Amino acid sequence: MKILVTGGLGFIGSHTVVELQNEGFDVVIVDNLSNSSDEVLKGIVAITGKMPIFENFDLREKSAVIDFFKRHADISGVIHFAASKAVGESVENPLLYYENNINTLVYMLQQLQAKDEANFIFSSSCTVYGQAEKMPITENASVQPAASPYGNTKQIGEEIITETCKVSGINAILLRYFNPIGAHPTAEIGELPIGVPQNLVPFITQTGAGLRQELSVYGDDYPTLDGTCVRDYIHVVDLAKAHVVAMQRLLNKQNSEKVETFNVGTGTGSTVLEVIQTFEKVSGKKLPYKIVGRREGDITSAYANTDKANNVLGWKAQSTLEDALESAWKWEKKIRSIDN
Repeated sequence: MKILVTGGLGFIGSHTVVELQNEGFDVVIVDNLSNSSDEVLKGIVAITGKMPIFENFDLREKSAVIDFFKRHADISGVIHFAASKAVGESVENPLLYYENNINTLVYMLQQLQAKDEANFIFSSSCTVYGQAEKMPITENASVQPAASPYGNTKQIGEEIITETCKVSGINAILLRYFNPIGAHPTAEIGELPIGVPQNLVPFITQTGAGLRQELSVYGDDYPTLDGTCVRDYIHVVDLAKAHVVAMQRLLNKQNSEKVETFNVGTGTGSTVLEVIQTFEKVSGKKLPYKIVGRREGDITSAYANTDKANNVLGWKAQSTLEDALESAWKWEKKIRSIDN
C-alpha cells in the first residue's frame, strides 16, 4: 500500500517515513524543503535500506496538487505534516500561516473528496487545549481560543477536516501531539532547526555542543514543583509509531467514527529544570542557563491523559525522558562532529 507523507523530510515526518517503511508500506514524500533538506533521504535509506519516492513541490500550488493526485491515483492514505509551526513567527506573519497551513489542507482534501474513500491522518497539537483547567488533559477537554495564529490554524484545520468527512468518503484521525523530542537511535536522522531553535531540547543540545552561550529559562515563578513550566515530552520515534498504528486503524476500517481524536504523549509532565538536569545526567555536561522573565503565551502546564490512545488506538509511548535526551545528544554530537 502506498502512503503519502507531506512534509516527510521534516523532523516528525522523516521518522514516520522510517516507521512506515519498516512496516512494509510504500511511501511517497512531498516536501518543498522550506524547513528541511533532501539530505534526510540518505538517513532514511541508511536505516530502512529503501528509498521512498520524493517529489519536491509546494502544496500551496493548487495545480501541482491536482497533477500529483492524477499521477498517484493509487494512494491508500495520507499523513499530513506539511505546515509552518513557529508560534512567534505566526504572530508576526499571520497570513503566511493561514496560506501555508489552511490552503494546503483544503487543496489536499479537495482531491481526496473526489475519491470513493480516503484515509487521512492530521498532524494536530495540544495547543488547541490552551491552558486546560484540569491535568492530565483528556480528549474531552474544551478547545480554548487560540493564543496564536499557528494554534488557530490547527483548530481551523480540525474543523475543516471534521466538516469535510461528514459529506465525503474521507475517514480521518486527528493526532494532538504534546512535545516531540529526540532523534532516531541510529543518529541517522533527527531534528534540524534552521537558525535559533524555537524549542527547548534543540536549544539544550546546541548549548551542550557550545553553539549557544547559555540557555534561557523563561520564568521560575509558576505554580509548579520548581517554578518552571511543565510539559509532556514524547520521543519522536514513539510519536512516529502512533501515526503508523493510526493509519493501520483506518486502512483496516477499525475506526468507530468518521473522525477520531487522540492525544499523543507520555502522560508524564516534566519541568524545564527537570529536563535540563536529565540532559546533564545523560551527557555528563554541566549546562549554563539563566532564569529570565516569563515568555508571552506560555502556559503553566500541559501533559496528556493517554488512556484513549493506549486502550482504543492500541499505542503506548515506550521511551523515557532519558532515552529521548540521550538520542537527541547523540544526534547533536554526530552533526557537530563531537567525539565525547
